[in-house]
Amino acid sequence: MGTRGAGVLWVVSALAYVGAEAVAASAFPGYSYARNYISDLGVPEVGVFQGRAIDSPLHAVMNAGFLLQGALYLAAAVTTVRAARGGSRGLFLSLAVVYAVGIAVVGLVHGSSASAQNGIGGLHVVGAAMAIVGGNAASIVAGAAARRGRAPWALGTVGIVLGAAGLLALLMLQVDTRVPGVDLLPDGVWERASVYAVTAWQLATGLRLLRRPEVPRQPRPPQTAGSGAPIR
Repeated sequence: MGTRGAGVLWVVSALAYVGAEAVAASAFPGYSYARNYISDLGVPEVGVFQGRAIDSPLHAVMNAGFLLQGALYLAAAVTTVRAARGGSRGLFLSLAVVYAVGIAVVGLVHGSSASAQNGIGGLHVVGAAMAIVGGNAASIVAGAAARRGRAPWALGTVGIVLGAAGLLALLMLQVDTRVPGVDLLPDGVWERASVYAVTAWQLATGLRLLRRPEVPRQPRPPQTAGSGAPIR
């Protein structure tokens, strides 16, 4: 699979994620993209959690979206670095793994009263942090490599700006929720800004790869023996 195949994976992963969110939100009574967290859509129980009414009949759709997003993101990352050489491959792939594992945890361990009572609610928070930090950091790493001319497949300044904006939104979410007297924007706005920065990078990267001419992989030079003659 070449760069165009990688581009398809990036685009499909982004659209599948926001599509799953939209479908689940359409069945959630009174769901607010500004006030509710994304993971509220994946909670199977009906009730109130942290002051938010939770009732997501299509929670399975959202949780499947989390898991599919993680799998497709990682597949796209691996395919991209294999098809297009250069650019902090090890660090980028490591961050892609962090993202994929994190968002899978979000889909498996819900942010709910039941999780809190079972003592596993913290895992959901850790998973969300892994996904947001890992995904945005991966965008920055790829962008920095592109700026140095080492990752022609990646978005340069745009990738860095998207990643930095996502991390800043996560920081502002913490400020808004933890600092008394500070309430700049609803929690859902900050959370979505931090998550959608990753989604926007996926979509933009995928479209870039789809427009980029396919570059054939260069064959490896023949191995030589100590005398310099080709090994036959």
